[in-house]
Amino acid sequence: MKKVISAVLLNIFLVVSLFSQELSWEDMNRSVSMLFQEGRYREAFSLAKEALKRAEKTYGEDHPNVATSMNILALLFKIQGKYPEAEFYYQKALVIREDSLGERHPDVAQSLNNLAILYKAQGKYAESEELHKRALSLWERLYGPEDPRITKSLNNLAVLYDSMGRPDASEPLYIKSLEIREKALGPEHPDIAQALNNLGVFYRETGQIAQAEELHKRALFMRKKIFGENHPDVAESFNNLALVYSDQNKYVEAEELYLKSVLIWQEVLGASHPRVLYVLENLSELYKKSGDAEKEREVQEKIKHLQKKRF
Repeated sequence: MKKVISAVLLNIFLVVSLFSQELSWEDMNRSVSMLFQEGRYREAFSLAKEALKRAEKTYGEDHPNVATSMNILALLFKIQGKYPEAEFYYQKALVIREDSLGERHPDVAQSLNNLAILYKAQGKYAESEELHKRALSLWERLYGPEDPRITKSLNNLAVLYDSMGRPDASEPLYIKSLEIREKALGPEHPDIAQALNNLGVFYRETGQIAQAEELHKRALFMRKKIFGENHPDVAESFNNLALVYSDQNKYVEAEELYLKSVLIWQEVLGASHPRVLYVLENLSELYKKSGDAEKEREVQEKIKHLQKKRF
């Protein structure tokens, strides 16, 4: 079995190396993004390493494009749970951007944000809070306090406060993010639907189920109107509303939405994508909660089968 795995890895490496030789640095990054979206993390990681080498060779080690490649590689390390490696590349990218672009540049704010999210994942909440505040302050200086471009930073700081058990600090940030987007973008926009979704997730996690249901229904309605029935954002809303229905013991309604979510993710990203597995885990938990042991077992077997195909 080890020989088979080694052969597969070698083939992936050879294909990626030959493929990367024919691509520009920009095309390599686009290909990494595509592989990442498809859940093909191993291939994305190999190509990202090649892209970093290409950037260093083409532009020099202190060029902003090198920082971009480092950011991408750091994200892929983070997904693998290799936090020290991710931190190393995020920090190097931040230094390069500060030195080459100046401290008041959007890319510097992005690097601060990325490093802050990593620190949150490591449980380094104080360090994460400091960097999120620096990023938010920089975004506000660059664009103003009412610009929709600052709302992602507001949301990320709110998510951190959630993890710290500080709902009193996070709720105003979620609400401010929604209000800025509604004022700037009009009544129907994908970013407003995302803000509704974020606030809905917060209300569910804090036990405010009725408010969560209302916001998830609004987000779902808006997303279906903007994107149609078979879009990843709609799949996300189906899943999140199903979680609320499960909390309310509305098992039939929850099951229907989970199944719809799974079908969309499978069609868009493939049967073994992590998003599919995540929703299937939620569906399994629903069957466990409702006492349907047979369906729970069927879903768990399907998850194991898909995981084997994936790895």
